[in-house]
Amino acid sequence: MNSAKFLDFLRSHRLAVQTSVSAAGRPQAAIVGFAVSDQFEIVFDTLGATRKSENLRRNPRIALAIGGWVAGDERTAQYEGEADEPTGAERARITEVYYSVYPDGRQRANWPGMTYFRVKPRWIRYSDYNQNPPGIVEFQANELMH
Repeated sequence: MNSAKFLDFLRSHRLAVQTSVSAAGRPQAAIVGFAVSDQFEIVFDTLGATRKSENLRRNPRIALAIGGWVAGDERTAQYEGEADEPTGAERARITEVYYSVYPDGRQRANWPGMTYFRVKPRWIRYSDYNQNPPGIVEFQANELMH
C-alpha cells in the first residue's frame, strides 16, 4: 500500500468515528462526515457549541476510525492527529476540499456557529483483513506527502 492508494482508500469513505477528550478526561465520540485533502488532512464541519468543538479547542489531539462499515470489507484506518480551525486563506482552501465532497455544506456554512476543523495527520495505521495474512501498514506524517 503506497500513499496514493491509501489516499484513494480514505476518499472512498464519507463517515468516520471521531474521538476527543473532555475537560474531565472522559473520552467522547461522534460520527462526522469528512473530506480528505491531497495532504491527507481530514476536514469536517460542526457547530462551535458541540462537545467535539469545545474538546478540540482545549486539547487538539484527535483520533478517527475510518472504514469497516460495509459487510465483507474489513479494511480500516486508525488516524491520529491534531485539529485546528483555520482562518483566512487556509479556511477557504479546506472548505473547498469539504464542499467538493459535501456540496450541501455551502448552505450549512450560514448556520450560526458553524465551524470547520482540519486535522493534520501524525500517525495512521491501515489494516486490510480482506487478505490472509492481513496487510497492515503504518504511516508517519512525513511519509504521506507525495
